[in-house]
Amino acid sequence: MPTFNVQIFEGRTVEQKRAFVKAVTEVTCQTLDCGPESVDIIIEEVKRENWATAGKLWSD
Repeated sequence: MPTFNVQIFEGRTVEQKRAFVKAVTEVTCQTLDCGPESVDIIIEEVKRENWATAGKLWSD
């Protein structure tokens, strides 16, 4: 069973998340030849102040 852990910045709408998990599930099923019931996706929302790239917080 494929399981995806996805970290994204806060602020996406439920509709955006719904579309995202639908698309990821569809491509996973096509690529790995599995049923949608075997695909798990966990979305973790992260505040920009808790994420940094190249030594700089995204909130800065």
